Amino acid sequence: MAEGTAAASRLRLAGLCFFLQLLTIVLFAAFVRYGPESGPGLCSPQSNCSRRDPEPGSGYARFRDAHLQALLGFGFLLAFLGRYGPGSVATSLLVVAFAVQWALLAQGLFYFSLKGKIYVGAQSMVSADFCTAAVLISSGAVLGRVNPIQMLLMTLLEVPLFACNEFILLSLMGISDSGGSLTVHTFGAYFGLMVSRALRQPRADEQEEQQDAGRQPDVFAVLGTLYLWIFWPSFASATTAQDSAEPWAVLNVYFSLAASTLAAFVLSPILYEEGTLQAAQIQDAALVGAAVMGMAGEMLLTPFGALVAGFLASHLSLLGSRFLSPILRSRLKIQDTCGVHNVHGLPGVLGTLVGTLLAGLATADAYGGRLERVFPLVAQGSRTAGGQAWWQLCALPVTLILAALGGSLTGARGRTRPWGERRGAGWQHPRLTAPTPR
Repeated sequence: MAEGTAAASRLRLAGLCFFLQLLTIVLFAAFVRYGPESGPGLCSPQSNCSRRDPEPGSGYARFRDAHLQALLGFGFLLAFLGRYGPGSVATSLLVVAFAVQWALLAQGLFYFSLKGKIYVGAQSMVSADFCTAAVLISSGAVLGRVNPIQMLLMTLLEVPLFACNEFILLSLMGISDSGGSLTVHTFGAYFGLMVSRALRQPRADEQEEQQDAGRQPDVFAVLGTLYLWIFWPSFASATTAQDSAEPWAVLNVYFSLAASTLAAFVLSPILYEEGTLQAAQIQDAALVGAAVMGMAGEMLLTPFGALVAGFLASHLSLLGSRFLSPILRSRLKIQDTCGVHNVHGLPGVLGTLVGTLLAGLATADAYGGRLERVFPLVAQGSRTAGGQAWWQLCALPVTLILAALGGSLTGARGRTRPWGERRGAGWQHPRLTAPTPR
């Protein structure tokens, strides 16, 4: 009976993958075209790029680094469960493969040209990778409690909502969030948390055996941490670098990464009984330091400010993990497998507040020519610095509302048949499954 159910589940997954790929092929054939080889650096009506490309000549390098960050940095982050490490990596690859295609279409809906086509290029792929990163963050909240079919369903519904939220924030409200504190980290974290709450099954809430940390997860955590340190500054600055100007976003992210990692060594021994800091905790610290710089990275934060922001964000994350996570689990019935609330959600909110403060302090004298790129409406005189700060702050509740509503609806849909028939947390590709010890 169990073998028959597993076979049926595999067939449903194969059928769903075939249908989704066929659907994207048809939509690509009808709407997607390559963009012109030469064009302006900023998004034009003929390109699907929700995020600007300041240096068109380095488009492939930006896409490569952003893609490696999304695929390897986040992929290894989702591979720490003792029993399901390899299966988690396989599922991450499945999600990335579909999310990139679906994101190009979803984001393209908001950037149609006059001829009704979606023109794509290297920068379009960078925008799609930002969306994919948000989906992988959401996956961390439900890891170990959903099957690949439910993961694909979540991706299918989350990507269009992400594109809608991104369009509202960046295009309609005119906020600056180049590194994704709001659009990527905050949205992805709270969307995933609401999906987790909707998928909650009381009898299965406590599954500690699925979260045993062994030797293999430590290796994944170390690899993920290395990729975060190498590629995240490039990922966060994929839309910010400007010709020969100093790369503020790269420098700010590095300073924040260093301070948040050091903070983990300061507070973790006080909050936890383990004498040695685990690799996964260092990985979380790196994530926190990068998440808090998503909005403020390209702003005039100064090295001192980046160090302070990273240090505070790491402490906020550790305190949230120690004291707030048990409340979420017991009172709000939210099981957060990878701790995305502490690693992405809280730092994303803190990063939004830091960005709001810096927006209110922006002046032409301080930013010079950068003001046009960071705060174009302020540079053009159509919005004051205080007004820009107000819109930056208003974007936070907009993102939280869309993420909460979308996550709740997605989770409710995921519980219905045939999507929620089987809790396939332990699904693993047969060639990726380690043999059972005798």
